Amino acid sequence: MINYSIFYALLLLMAGFCVTSSASDKSLSAELASPFGVNDTLGAINVLGADDVLRAIKTVSQGQVHSLALATTVDTPAYDDRSYAITVTASDQPAGSNQATGLDDKVHSHMGIGTQIDGLGHVGINFVHYNGIHLDEFFTEHGITKFAVSDIPPIATRGVLLDMARYFSVDVVPAGTAFNKQVITRALQQQGILLQAGDVVIFHSNWNTLLKTDPEAWLLSHPGLSEEGADYLAAQGVVAIGSDTAALEVIPHQKPDTVMPVHQLLLVKHGVYIIEGLNTAQLAEQQVSEFMFVLGVPKLQGAVQAIVHPVAIY
Repeated sequence: MINYSIFYALLLLMAGFCVTSSASDKSLSAELASPFGVNDTLGAINVLGADDVLRAIKTVSQGQVHSLALATTVDTPAYDDRSYAITVTASDQPAGSNQATGLDDKVHSHMGIGTQIDGLGHVGINFVHYNGIHLDEFFTEHGITKFAVSDIPPIATRGVLLDMARYFSVDVVPAGTAFNKQVITRALQQQGILLQAGDVVIFHSNWNTLLKTDPEAWLLSHPGLSEEGADYLAAQGVVAIGSDTAALEVIPHQKPDTVMPVHQLLLVKHGVYIIEGLNTAQLAEQQVSEFMFVLGVPKLQGAVQAIVHPVAIY
């Protein structure tokens, strides 16, 4: 099994220096050119507009609002040394004639923990990122200057839940189960769904049941998207893909010598965003396949990832 702590350590090492572009980098940059132009840093969500919002509204029939986020706590399983902590302070004494008192707080946290979105700056191929942009063009220690999640506009579009536990007729989909093109198309057919450009696709594996029984197992391996499945969904024009697992893609990987290949395909080659650690159980229990997906990403300037709170309305 791949040591994912080493992978994230390598990402941190990448952040410690700038790497000069080479001829091979320039070739890769050309291969990764965005269909939205040389200045594009937003990727697939460029296609979203008013029509997608109106299309999503048509999926709302019950007026139900469901949180797709898990609570982020000090016990949330996370890769490497990622952690979350909070400090709360109280007034020393009342202030003013009205004796006002209050509380304040300070959060000490990595952004890639809990329910999170991966921005296009999160992963590269040999230091080259989406649209062929090299790391040395946007990395600074105090925040990236391109691809920051703070630049992601509010997302309001149709969400599609693919209930993979239902598809495989199991309570929890086993770790290592890959969602390839055939599996995805058959699951879509089973639920009577046709994908459209602008959709957000979310996989339900019922994997979050392990958070209570075996948090370490929840983190280290899980079912998920294969490289073939990632290419297929990107070709349908989806703007983001999420799951109720820690890393979206299938772990262990189908090719043991690779590290996060689906992240590379989606973020670097296709500009499709990744949302991890979603709370999908209620939607699956109620067999909700289509809904209005709403997400406003925090305006944390220069951040590579962000803890988020997406919402499903149906």
